[in-house]
Amino acid sequence: MAFERVPELYAAPNERAELLEKIKDMPSIDLSARQVCDLELLMNGGFAPLTGFLGQADYDGVVENMRLASGALWPIPITLDVSEKVSEGLTLGEQIVLRDPEGVPLAVMDVEEMYTPDKVREAEMIYGANDMAHPAVRYLHNQTGAVYLGGAVTGIDEPVHYDYRQHRYTPNDLRRLFHKWGWRRVVAFQTRNPLHRAHVELTVRAAQQTEANLLIHPVVGMTKPGDVDHFTRVRCYEAVMRHYPDQTTAMALLHLAMRMAGPREALWHALIRKNHGCTHFVVGRDHAGPGKNSQGEDFYGPYDAQEMVNKYADEIGIEMVPFQAMVYVQERAQYVPINEVKDDETKLNISGTELRRRLREGLEIDEWFSYPDVVHELRKTHPPRDKQGFTLFFTGLSGSGKSTIANAVMVKLLETGGRPVTLLDGDLVRKNLSSELTFSKEHRDLNILRIGYVASEITKNGGIAICAPIAPYESTRSQVRDLIEPLGGFLEIHVATSLEVCEGRDRKGLYAKARAGLIKEFTGIDDPYEMPKNAELVLDTAEMSPDEAAHKILLKLESMGLLSARKY
Repeated sequence: MAFERVPELYAAPNERAELLEKIKDMPSIDLSARQVCDLELLMNGGFAPLTGFLGQADYDGVVENMRLASGALWPIPITLDVSEKVSEGLTLGEQIVLRDPEGVPLAVMDVEEMYTPDKVREAEMIYGANDMAHPAVRYLHNQTGAVYLGGAVTGIDEPVHYDYRQHRYTPNDLRRLFHKWGWRRVVAFQTRNPLHRAHVELTVRAAQQTEANLLIHPVVGMTKPGDVDHFTRVRCYEAVMRHYPDQTTAMALLHLAMRMAGPREALWHALIRKNHGCTHFVVGRDHAGPGKNSQGEDFYGPYDAQEMVNKYADEIGIEMVPFQAMVYVQERAQYVPINEVKDDETKLNISGTELRRRLREGLEIDEWFSYPDVVHELRKTHPPRDKQGFTLFFTGLSGSGKSTIANAVMVKLLETGGRPVTLLDGDLVRKNLSSELTFSKEHRDLNILRIGYVASEITKNGGIAICAPIAPYESTRSQVRDLIEPLGGFLEIHVATSLEVCEGRDRKGLYAKARAGLIKEFTGIDDPYEMPKNAELVLDTAEMSPDEAAHKILLKLESMGLLSARKY
């Protein structure tokens, strides 16, 4: 008896050659990393019953009541966003090619609709609040295009993954394997973090409780900014798999772009696992929660996700396995669900924050918490803080003293030694990296993002990047922070020298030309400078010398653990 397949959206083999010939004359769009993740799961059936990116009726239904226009349950909008400029070059009814960032054609899409979403409403309904502390809300407002395209998708090729191919399975791949192995009951465990002993205990209990085989199904697409990179995590998963019972546990990687949408996301994850052939799904405490909101409170209640999935379990056809947090009880020398711990027993636990601190400071991590081979893998990519790369990102008006302070700090860091230091001065980057760009807002943003990208590569590889552009817009600075913080240290420094002082200096004569109308869109004159909201340091060169400012920065780096012994 054959296994039941989930519908895929790929062109039939005899249609593919014809489609490849036709796409030569079609307009195309290069997809973002998130869009590639979404497209892959659309094409391989992970997002069934969707047949493409949502049109407006489906989008409105999903946002308002978690249902497509057909009435089918679906909690997260899968949309193809583009800029207004791109949308103006498209025509309803035409076909477009969807390409990966390298230009490889992945699919053809019928442009059936173009519509402008209410992003505030989307944030409020999908994420519970229009709060920029939520990473997906920041992404929605800062990176998502203004126009959504809706239409059916026909797949040409799946995205190529050169890493961990032995662990990558489509929904039908897994369904085929489960059928071959005789796995009729499969409980899936979703994770975006390394697995430690508590997770192993939790998942083994879930499998025993449901009398099911266990699928470890971690996300390796896009997760929360700051999460451990997926290469490190997969090595940790491979180490952990040796501690599971033989023949009853498997691992597969899921190329999903998470939204961290809490209860809605948990329901979405359950639907995706149903499409992959699973019969049960583990939902733990604060599933897919993004952390604290702007008021310092959790975005979602600890068991809101469990309640949501349980409410729709019968409709979606997958059974939820609820679990509370697992803690190590010292007297029993074992892990126990937190609600089963007695008042007189000693609970031991290491939070994610504490684990990062111990890795950062090179401190011991107890074996009751994690396996030595997992800790070994984490230490390889999480060296002590004073060995990590970091970025100093200066922002301020022209003439505020950014470049002078940046040069002073660079010299002192070179004097200290230990890590390579690169200065990315605004004027020098304009000359050597962005000479073709104008000073329009679009091009200024692009220039800052280029600087951020270069700084992220330097930081990722253990170096020090010192960036000194004007960077007048808060949203662009926020994108740079999100790009770099997962890779190392990030210190935003607002050189808050007043406009009057900067204009009084006017060493390059730029302010005079701007006042005379010879330079348009000049920051501080006829274009705004948005004050930083989250700068780690605020300096005013009207009140301190460059040497004093540089020392303040070094002291801040020391307090952040990015510099060790004082050598300056």
